[in-house]
Amino acid sequence: MTPKAIYPSLSGSTVLITGGASGSGAEIVRGFVAQGAKVGFVDFDEATSEALATDTGASFAHADLRDIAQLKDAFASLITKLGAPKVLVNNAARDDRHGWETVTEAYYDERIATNLRHMFFATQACAPAMIDAGQGGSIVNMGSNSWWEASGGMPVYTTAKSAVHGMTRSFARDLGPHRIRVNTVVPGWIMTERQKELWVTEEALGRHLQNQCTPDPIEPAEVAEMVFFLASDAASACTANNFFVEAGSV
Repeated sequence: MTPKAIYPSLSGSTVLITGGASGSGAEIVRGFVAQGAKVGFVDFDEATSEALATDTGASFAHADLRDIAQLKDAFASLITKLGAPKVLVNNAARDDRHGWETVTEAYYDERIATNLRHMFFATQACAPAMIDAGQGGSIVNMGSNSWWEASGGMPVYTTAKSAVHGMTRSFARDLGPHRIRVNTVVPGWIMTERQKELWVTEEALGRHLQNQCTPDPIEPAEVAEMVFFLASDAASACTANNFFVEAGSV
């Protein structure tokens, strides 16, 4: 993508991203590369990730983020290669649908690991290098408008995403003295290829758009633009908050 705004403070900065291979994550990777940043991303989809890395010049480290040892190794390799991160974007998630009646303990734990736990440990893996660099930084966590809307059909996902906001505010307090800002981006229903393949129908999209204040479907690049702003020095006084990209949906 070509960002609508270019932030000079991002040029030359190391940016690390989880779940960068596809969807909004791929737009975030492409956009930070266009900003002139040194970009590294972590994902478990090797083929798609390698293609994106080749296309953009970004660095890729493979990891299943549910495996914390793999996560730590992936971030360590990217930091060794690219230098201390100025920006961390905790983007990875999967909004698989599920009924509350059939959720097992194992499934619950796996969904929390997929949608929440890795954000904590990615922050733990990156923050020490950010602190040691002494240049401040920005951590952007990806939330979801689904729980704000009281969406049904995926209760463990919405539970995990609601917890992102508490984690953001706590880390913002703990890391703030080091001038590291922590915020949550709250997307609405974003028209990624995965959403289109699995859940977007004419009827479902029509109902959703009626609940938005503006009439157009939200594209991944629109989420990425908010991430770039929060990552940049233009957002130097923005921390511990939620930044909605959901077209005013209710």
